[in-house]
Amino acid sequence: MDLTWNEFERTDMRVGTIIEVNDFPEARKPAFQLTIDFGVEIGIRKSSAQITKRYKKEDLLNRQIVAVVNFPKKQIGKFMSECLVLGAVGEEEGDVILLAPDFKISNGLRIG
Repeated sequence: MDLTWNEFERTDMRVGTIIEVNDFPEARKPAFQLTIDFGVEIGIRKSSAQITKRYKKEDLLNRQIVAVVNFPKKQIGKFMSECLVLGAVGEEEGDVILLAPDFKISNGLRIG
């Protein structure tokens, strides 16, 4: 099914910086709990991400990523996910490569 331009424009993708990374042992699949700074307009959001195969916690801290910030919140166990971190799914099970800007830019910049 094709996506219309108007539907695409409703997807609010923003750049944010990961400011905290925690293990998520309650998750069904290995994952981290991320706290992400999206700048003044959007603020701080939390997300869980199944990115433990490729990334260590120390690799993620202060890393910029791209996320969708206008999805409804999603309860994952006792954790409330407030955005969807975007990544390319690798050829191996559980291998996700995060989408990120090539250069350090301001948190909250819109992808479009």
